[in-house]
Amino acid sequence: MDTSQAGPQPAGAHTVNAFVVVDGADAFMAFLADVFGAVENLDARSPDMFAGDGTLIHAEVNIGDSLVMVVDRKTDWPFLPALLQVWVVDPAETLRRATARGARVVTEVSPFYGGSDIARFQDPWGNLWWLFSPAPDGAPDQEWDAESWEAPAEPDPVYTTVVDALRDLKDPRGSSIPL
Repeated sequence: MDTSQAGPQPAGAHTVNAFVVVDGADAFMAFLADVFGAVENLDARSPDMFAGDGTLIHAEVNIGDSLVMVVDRKTDWPFLPALLQVWVVDPAETLRRATARGARVVTEVSPFYGGSDIARFQDPWGNLWWLFSPAPDGAPDQEWDAESWEAPAEPDPVYTTVVDALRDLKDPRGSSIPL
């Protein structure tokens, strides 16, 4: 597939962007700034003038070259956890920054397919983040070979930790999380 052609999105934008619904959009965006170096696009900040309570109906932050849109959850909206993948240089350092700000480690830094590392955390708003680091320079390319792959006798922590985290997801509303 040729991905070099321009699509329908404006110049500098990406075809797919995340939209995250949270209780406490300002605190969430501060968390993203501290953990990932996110930068808010202040021109996109849109208070909900109909709610009159200071909540945001739309905000945007950039993490690297990607856009994450954010909205404050309304009292009658359901809990909608986001599942987000982020490429980082140092997953251990990213986990450290996230846990220092209230996140819970789901998967410790672990070797992953192709020589890269993976780690996961759940932020205080209930969203799950997959952290991937690139394979080291000189690592051999690995291609998926479905015909020769054999399932291990027991699932490894990269599998079990995310299965458990998704099964155990709970609405953070009403918890002691400082938002």
